[in-house]
Amino acid sequence: MNTDKNKVAIVTGASRGIGAAIATRLADDGFTVVINYAGSASEADALVEAIEARGGRAIAAQADVSDPAAVARMFDAAQAAFGGIDVLVNNAGIMKLATVTDSDDALFDRQVAINLKGTFNTLREAAKRLREGGRIVNLSSSVVGLYQPTYAAYAATKAGVEAMTHVLSKELRGRSITVNAIAPGPTATALFLDGKPQAVVDRLAKLAPLERLGQPEDIAAAVSFLAGPDGAWINGQVIRANGGII
Repeated sequence: MNTDKNKVAIVTGASRGIGAAIATRLADDGFTVVINYAGSASEADALVEAIEARGGRAIAAQADVSDPAAVARMFDAAQAAFGGIDVLVNNAGIMKLATVTDSDDALFDRQVAINLKGTFNTLREAAKRLREGGRIVNLSSSVVGLYQPTYAAYAATKAGVEAMTHVLSKELRGRSITVNAIAPGPTATALFLDGKPQAVVDRLAKLAPLERLGQPEDIAAAVSFLAGPDGAWINGQVIRANGGII
């Protein structure tokens, strides 16, 4: 558990699902958490209240990660409010599925804008601003490795995130900042469950040798490890938190 109450973590896309679980866990670990959201102000505010009710510190910060100026303003606001930033968790992302043949430009372009360029935008700011000894945790996906049909555009963006993870870990040499990625498998969030028949959910739950879906808290625990003192020697790695599905 991190006991330094002065450390500050930005979690993108943190108003719901895996992002909310990560924000809650980091707050429990002692971080002051900046809960980034694109459009769900009420959910972000509710999460701030929930974290503060548990004795943590959090603020909500609106920014579309695909907009570089908005990302810069979010980092400015965090620095102004708390004096610095120690951790960035790149969780914001969208997933739209179709075969390559049936994918229109909007499906491709929006995923690239948020998943790939959005991650690049926050990495660029973090590389300039994170304090000595900071941590960056990107969210990839185990679809990079599974490569299922209909996942081409989404998997391509996440493969790009993994490439940037490896490269940035080398570029930040000398600052004691680690850069890693977590690649979840099927995880029980609204994003994953919505629209799937129960039979499909049950089949996906059985694919991993541990025979269950991941929970948002499973992913948050992996992020907590990388962001905390015990993760200090892990750098430039992609950890597949997926129960052994691949």
